[in-house]
Amino acid sequence: MKNVLFNVLVFMLFGLGSSYAQQQVFDAPPRDGVYDKINVQNHKSVPYVDVREADVMWEKRIWRVIDLKEKINHPLYYPEKPHNNWRSLITILLDALKEGAITAYDAPIGGTDEFLQPLTYQQIEQNLNRQDTQQLTRTEPPYDTYDTVIAITFNPMDIKQFKLKEDWFIDKQRSVLDVRIVGLCPMVASKDEKGEDRGVKAICWFYFPELRNILAHQEVYNRYNDAARFSFDDLFWKRMFGSYVIKESNVYDRSINEYLLGMDALLEAEKIKDNIFKFEHDLWEY
Repeated sequence: MKNVLFNVLVFMLFGLGSSYAQQQVFDAPPRDGVYDKINVQNHKSVPYVDVREADVMWEKRIWRVIDLKEKINHPLYYPEKPHNNWRSLITILLDALKEGAITAYDAPIGGTDEFLQPLTYQQIEQNLNRQDTQQLTRTEPPYDTYDTVIAITFNPMDIKQFKLKEDWFIDKQRSVLDVRIVGLCPMVASKDEKGEDRGVKAICWFYFPELRNILAHQEVYNRYNDAARFSFDDLFWKRMFGSYVIKESNVYDRSINEYLLGMDALLEAEKIKDNIFKFEHDLWEY
């Protein structure tokens, strides 16, 4: 009798355990991979070294553009749709802005790039979504034409560039040439009333130090090794992007394309970068 009761008890426990295991399987999705990827999720941004005004012996403000059409910058542009905790840079920024984790600032056409006027996600969304008027022909006689309004919803893939505002300086306390990114500005493709391209326009400015805690937990695709993923903060910290200079601080407060065009503008941008390198190099004796 005791053996019978023992067998019944074991059978009931086994049945409960099996049902619990099945419940666990259905409650949690299967792991999409060999192991749990927690390295980037637990990653923290490298803190900036504190710099005193008295330690800065030289400084130059630079504005540059990251063109997302360049192959080296594709990790910032893709994926087109988020999946597996992998998102494009603009998607990360807009999602964080929508959640209230970061603040966006106005980037008026021909205005200042200072962080003065905060913008909400709804204001930016309203500016990005637009309506175009197109002329269509009726399919029935007399086949006259008529105007129709088409609503165009913003697509994150319309972001073609990012503008950076950064400060290069020499810290005599540490004897190094250092750089700090101050601002990040997404640039969207702009079209006129006829649908023709009119270059790009600024959406808003983000204060980059405020973004670092968000970017440190978002992984970037590594085209060489899927096991060696790093964060967006690592990408900017290690300068793993391609860019070109469009402006340096000057007495006229003008961009390069305001006084040079074409190849001359590209050569001027390279000259500005080279002057920074030479300035640091000439400080030391060998």
